[in-house]
Amino acid sequence: MPQALSELRVLDLSRVVAAPWASQILADLGAEVIKIERPGRGDDTRAWGPPFLRDRNGRETADAAYFLGLNRGKKSVTVDLADPAGQALVRRLAAQSDVLIENYRVGTLERYGLGYEALRTDNPGLVYCSVTGFGQTGPYRDRAGYDFVVQGLGGLMSVTGEPPGLPGGGPQKVGVPIADLMTGMYAAVAILAALNYRQRSGVGQRIDLALLDTQVAAMTTAHLNYLVSGEVLGSYGNASASIVPYQVFASADRPLILAIGNDSQFVAFCDLAGRPELAADPRFASNAGRVRHRALLVPLVGEILRARTCHEWLAVLEAAGVPAGPINDLAEVFADPQVRERQMHLDLPHPVAGSVPSVASPLRLSETPVAYDRAPPTLGQHTAEVLRERLGVSDGELAALAARGVI
Repeated sequence: MPQALSELRVLDLSRVVAAPWASQILADLGAEVIKIERPGRGDDTRAWGPPFLRDRNGRETADAAYFLGLNRGKKSVTVDLADPAGQALVRRLAAQSDVLIENYRVGTLERYGLGYEALRTDNPGLVYCSVTGFGQTGPYRDRAGYDFVVQGLGGLMSVTGEPPGLPGGGPQKVGVPIADLMTGMYAAVAILAALNYRQRSGVGQRIDLALLDTQVAAMTTAHLNYLVSGEVLGSYGNASASIVPYQVFASADRPLILAIGNDSQFVAFCDLAGRPELAADPRFASNAGRVRHRALLVPLVGEILRARTCHEWLAVLEAAGVPAGPINDLAEVFADPQVRERQMHLDLPHPVAGSVPSVASPLRLSETPVAYDRAPPTLGQHTAEVLRERLGVSDGELAALAARGVI
């Protein structure tokens, strides 16, 4: 079946996480994504292991699992951007592309003649997406941007982790690079919006995306609490600042998440627990009251939940429409019947390993479904193919460029 972005050509000059996440989203939707990598080294994340992918004989390859999670569906072309001949190749590819994605430090590609103003001369319809730590303007524009730093700078770590003074208390980062991933998703949305505008006007545009901007925007509820009240929100660990009871509790055998989001769910929980008087108590009858009196209510709920196992609670809570769930490790995630039914675990053909595991896109489109027809590429796997077919570079020219280290 046709895919939503089958006619789209994307030139991906990015590496690491945020921008490659955006280009993988576009590749999943059918875009042709040509990933430009450094000869001999490639994307930094190829080396971010172990674990590393193993070949058919069980030997470690040069590609870390980290790289595999961000580069499905792309073609790898190795080009030295510091070499004028390499810059010329990329300019020619950009002239044929709909989208260019890059995450170099501000000004780097301009020095190579690959900035937006230079490339739009030959391709006025080009959508040029720059992803940086702090954006193209401002006092931090020249700083390198890393997810961990931005989680701290943007306030996320201040509201994550147990409160200070408790065991293990203090700021914590999220266990995945959430600032990077959110920026990648925003980048994909911005690119599609710019393409829609181009369809009407014929004009491309520059997209300026920053990890810090994204981190600040993505904390909307926490930041709005501060902007409305003037009070700085602290960390609540596995509890919520705005909803009670909405946190992790101990059951008789393992931790359990209880996520009561409204008053009727609290009534249903109290009935199940044999404690209807709690729901009738004026202090606890509304969420606002429960938030104000959390110090009284949470120990009572904790005592109730310790009386049964996690499995026993989940069975009755689900039947009553009360949101709850276990805390799964990754093995349990991929063994979960819902995850298995949704086919979130994929195996894709790979030229070196035979097959490579992958995690499916969450995008489910009825008319243009996501297709998984290309595993993450080996370094330079498509260099000759792309340069020959897209630019008409001859075999002799390819050999000469390779001998000089340009490709």
